[in-house]
Amino acid sequence: MNETLAVEQLEEKARELRKLVVRQVAAAGSGHVAGPLGFADVMAVLYFRILRLRPEEPDWPDRDLFVMSNGHYAPLLYAVMAMCGFLSESELMSLRQFGSRLQGHPERVKLPGLETTSGPLGCGLSQAAGMAYHLQYLQNSERFVYCSLGDGELDEGNIWEVAMFAAKYKLGRLITIVDRNNIQIGGDTEKVMPLNDLGEKWHSFGWQVQEIDGHDMARIIAAVESAQAVREQPSVIIAHTIPGRGVDFMEGDYRWHGKAPNAEQAAAALAQLDLSAGKQSEGVAST
Repeated sequence: MNETLAVEQLEEKARELRKLVVRQVAAAGSGHVAGPLGFADVMAVLYFRILRLRPEEPDWPDRDLFVMSNGHYAPLLYAVMAMCGFLSESELMSLRQFGSRLQGHPERVKLPGLETTSGPLGCGLSQAAGMAYHLQYLQNSERFVYCSLGDGELDEGNIWEVAMFAAKYKLGRLITIVDRNNIQIGGDTEKVMPLNDLGEKWHSFGWQVQEIDGHDMARIIAAVESAQAVREQPSVIIAHTIPGRGVDFMEGDYRWHGKAPNAEQAAAALAQLDLSAGKQSEGVAST
């Protein structure tokens, strides 16, 4: 939307996104809630401050491109798209229903405003790099391509293949944001498949690297703006987040990665999110 919203306004947007995520997943009875709750601050910054988009003209030729490679975060993507005007908020309650446009993973041909269809993890960065290559070398375009990744998704080998590709071709308008929440469906990421020093890993592949508190709106904005200024290499922002952010019985618990709250749990979660209105968020450690 490319609006100039204050940090406090962005925090309110993120809180509303979290509430919509809870409502959607609870209504569907299945889906992913912890990751989307943790990544809501990043998505609020992207859609309400950074991305050049026209919801009334989804195929606007000069728009920026956003690829959600971690497509199981679909409830969050649908929520932010609804708040921006790509669809109605009432349609959100059709999540995962038969015949709905809002499936468990985004499907591009069904919903205007989506750039890709997701499913198998690890594929979105390759798609985003292909878009960035086309824009940079075939169109000489100033458009940016943004891609979100989960940290568990980094277990996939094709992530590192495209990391080499993007560095070789100096895709300076490709900006990737990794949700470093330390959980995946099988447990703690460092127990399932240790990722170790992610920043050093990406740096060794030739990327510009920043690590930030993924709940600090000002840091998110500054990191994206810094990445936009890089022209000779792709950029990755490793955003340290708390899965289940804002709901105490979900925070940091990998079991909520792919678990839907029942009616009682959803009511408790929404009550907590309502109570958080106007409160300053506590940060998480970053380097």
